[in-house]
Amino acid sequence: MMRRTRLDSLTTWKSPALSSDAISAARRFTRRLVLLSAVAMVLNGCQSLIEQSYQPSISPSSNPQIVDEVQKNDPRAAMGAREHPRIVASYGGEYKDARTERLVARIAGALTAVSENPSQSYRITILNSPAINAFALPGGYLYVTRGLLALANDASEVAAVLSHEMGHVTANHGIERQKREEAEVIASRVVAEVLSSDIAGKQALARGKLRLAAFSRQQELQADVIGVRMLGEAGYDPYAAARFLDSMAAYSRFMSVDPEADQSLDFLSSHPNSAQRIELARTHARAFGQEGTVGDKGRDYYLDGIDGLLYGDSPEEGYVRGQTFLHGGLGIRFDVPVDFKIDNKVEAVMATGPNDIAVRFDGVADNQNQSLTNYISSGWVTGLDPSTIQQITVNGMEAATARASADRWDFDVTVIRNNAQIFRFLTAVPKGSDALEPTANVLRASFRRMTPAEAASLKPLRIRVVTVRPGENISTLAARMMGTDRKLDLFKLINALPTGAAVSPGDRVKIIAE
Repeated sequence: MMRRTRLDSLTTWKSPALSSDAISAARRFTRRLVLLSAVAMVLNGCQSLIEQSYQPSISPSSNPQIVDEVQKNDPRAAMGAREHPRIVASYGGEYKDARTERLVARIAGALTAVSENPSQSYRITILNSPAINAFALPGGYLYVTRGLLALANDASEVAAVLSHEMGHVTANHGIERQKREEAEVIASRVVAEVLSSDIAGKQALARGKLRLAAFSRQQELQADVIGVRMLGEAGYDPYAAARFLDSMAAYSRFMSVDPEADQSLDFLSSHPNSAQRIELARTHARAFGQEGTVGDKGRDYYLDGIDGLLYGDSPEEGYVRGQTFLHGGLGIRFDVPVDFKIDNKVEAVMATGPNDIAVRFDGVADNQNQSLTNYISSGWVTGLDPSTIQQITVNGMEAATARASADRWDFDVTVIRNNAQIFRFLTAVPKGSDALEPTANVLRASFRRMTPAEAASLKPLRIRVVTVRPGENISTLAARMMGTDRKLDLFKLINALPTGAAVSPGDRVKIIAE
């Protein structure tokens, strides 16, 4: 499953101060975290079968994109090396595509040639995540997600991101950050010991992580200056930094339409945009000339490099299509009620609905073939009411249900056996809510085995680069988009098309299709 755990020890591309929109987003995320934490409260463990089904390689690449190996004699490299496996695992593994890897290597290579520290080597990893993010670790470890590559529209925009991260590395901001982290870890340990079972304790830990994610204003401005200078000296459009920040602002607006959208691993969860920062980026760029007259955007070779780029969930994780979750490898599918949002997470499939309703779905290997009524009462559910355990059948499969209560929540627990696997639904509602049974019924009624034809027909979504033909316009092109019910908005977003923009025959644009 996709790694979406918040990471608290990364050098990231972010602006100097939190905006009011970012504060509101953080509050929405905290509220959602509390709700989903309630679902986890009744679980005492058991490894997820979904996670077992996807085992990404978390060892360092055998063929790094930029250098053969990070400098052996650099003590800072050891810091990055310690964190590298965790970073890769947390983001779903490395994204392996020779054409995309060559593209990123080409961009980074041009930047390395003009680096302020010519002795610093860089190792760049493309992470297999739809999140839009990039960050650096001490020692020259740089990371960019395929989600960010999908949003960018030319090579200079990706160069703007990487040059900023290189600026953090050459300025040793990660070293300064670790000093603050060591103090924060001590405080966090005290909080964990005193409030380990209390939601307030979890929130206190989360606040500490957010503090670690923030660079100082001076550090950000310094990395901006370094990044824009590298852009210009490498021959890229120096205005790309400001342009991509504009795209990030558009992305923020697109995501904010859904108040429950989880952006915890995206730039804007900890990188709020600043109008002042965008203007400063343009000011730095003017040292190279007027906008539109200097530097190469590298649009054509960039679009060639991302044509076919995986978009959204990868096949190993299963697919979310509207209100339906489908997993061809496991051969199962189910629906969530109308107005629910499915989030395909590393530890489980999570769904949230109106009135504080939440659903968790995962699976475990069924090695002992015990009765499901015994399994459901075997100790992995806290607050279980044994008198409610019932043996049932779900679309021809053996199943069992029970009720549980914990804190302010009521739960329905449903387990279903399919071959050598046990799939588990946990539905949580506020205590006393009458929505528990209807929600659980939708899940049970829709859970079924996929036919071989259905599994074979599942295809991942990808970025497809198309050439505009005579008679086509933004609306007709957007109609070809798949995987979203906001086709026009998403089409404009990924192509950085402002309101009132038009396309002409011969233009190359991105769409999302199978």
